Amino acid sequence: MTALNWSYCTNGFSGHRLPEALEVLAELGYTGAAITLDHGHLDPYAPGLPREVAAIGELLGRLGMNAVVETGGRYTLDPRRKHHPTLLDDAADLRIDYLTRAMRVAADLGAPVVHLWSGANPAGLPPDEAWARLARGCERLLHEAERSGVVLGFEPEPGMLVADLAGYERLRDSLGGPERLGLTLDIGHCRCVEPYDVPECVRRALPYLVHVQIEDMRRGVHEHLEFGEGEIDFPPALAALDGYRGQVAVELGRHGHAAPDVASRSIDFLRRAHERMDHLGRTAGAGRP
Repeated sequence: MTALNWSYCTNGFSGHRLPEALEVLAELGYTGAAITLDHGHLDPYAPGLPREVAAIGELLGRLGMNAVVETGGRYTLDPRRKHHPTLLDDAADLRIDYLTRAMRVAADLGAPVVHLWSGANPAGLPPDEAWARLARGCERLLHEAERSGVVLGFEPEPGMLVADLAGYERLRDSLGGPERLGLTLDIGHCRCVEPYDVPECVRRALPYLVHVQIEDMRRGVHEHLEFGEGEIDFPPALAALDGYRGQVAVELGRHGHAAPDVASRSIDFLRRAHERMDHLGRTAGAGRP
């Protein structure tokens, strides 16, 4: 299996200036960055955004890193309510505007993927209407994705309307299977909520996969853990990614207090898991008649 594109979500470096975070990640050997647009990192509403995007694009090129744009900032649009408004809310136009700005940032960076998610179903909203709102919002975003030349990487998120792979497949089918509606798969979420094991989950996702997030997790508990603190057996999970060429981005957004150390431990763990996977593959191959 070829080398994977180890990346890191910059929401785990919220205490760093973005150029400093990218330099640290490059020094550690990461080949990509999943840049979360937020107040401190490429704020999509900042007046100097075009100049900052140009500078970050130049830095990424100098460091030999690729980028994906993520949109999981907690209080980017509402200082009091995390992740609000969503595509399901009455104020969904604000989320659509933010995601549209994210696509334009991605196009200027040369980042091929913009990540997004549904949001939780608002209290009192009938599920059928929630799905209809989500489909309408995605249709609008897909038009912008076509203009911007990017792909949307839709992430199933525990506790949200689209919480698992079945939900993503329902959404994709309802929209007619658009090519620009790809999948962001979080490996930890596979362990947390999916009804089958992680490698099977990855293989089911592979035809749609445009972005991967990775961390450890436990069954039924949506808490992003450092590698080795949860229940995932990573060599088989990584083996299931065979053929995938996008980012495999560590997402430890609550570990920013020790970001350089956590990022260092993370890439060391993933390299060892990858080596273990290769060793197991060679051993299995040698045993075949």
